[in-house]
Amino acid sequence: MAKDLSPKCKLCRRAGEKLILKGERCKTTKCAMVKRNYPPGFHGPKNRKRLSDYGMQLNEKQKAKRQYNMLEKQFKLTFDKAKKSSGNLGENFLQLLETRFDNVVYRLGIASSRPQARQMIGHGLFTINGKKVNIPSYIVKTGDIVEIKNNKKNAKIFSNLAERLKKQEIPGWLNFDFSKLAAKVLMQPEMKSFKPNFNVQIIVEYYSR
Repeated sequence: MAKDLSPKCKLCRRAGEKLILKGERCKTTKCAMVKRNYPPGFHGPKNRKRLSDYGMQLNEKQKAKRQYNMLEKQFKLTFDKAKKSSGNLGENFLQLLETRFDNVVYRLGIASSRPQARQMIGHGLFTINGKKVNIPSYIVKTGDIVEIKNNKKNAKIFSNLAERLKKQEIPGWLNFDFSKLAAKVLMQPEMKSFKPNFNVQIIVEYYSR
């Protein structure tokens, strides 16, 4: 399974904002964006240079790609898949990103970051509609039931889940039943429910060059 092994904190510093790639650490004073809020490298502490139109498009694309913990090929294939659907291209693209299995686990608050969600899924800790799914890029559909496997519910990694869920704002298109440690996909996420920290229209322009 291919993955980006680049230092997570450098990716946030390059983007100029927190991408929550290290979970709870990103919310503490240990976060690199608190200690060194400038780009990595020798010239990092100097003022950020002004970007060209292409540079802005590339920056937004890189920010979204890294935030969703994807490699370039997979990110581009997702965009191409969105192009084949009818309707607003930007909304279609965001829907595909949001309904990825690893993102759903993260949005539910079960994992503190998308990389952690990807790891959990790869270890086979979840089922969808009663069947084990260990593919992070799996796209969930309306009506799907995402559940922690019965023999994994008491695993150490879920010991502080109740405390974490108190702080989690679960999006309206998902419903999480904590008593069963199971969630249901109520609907496809709508554009108004998205609060991305990147401009999806600029990403559309980047791939439409």
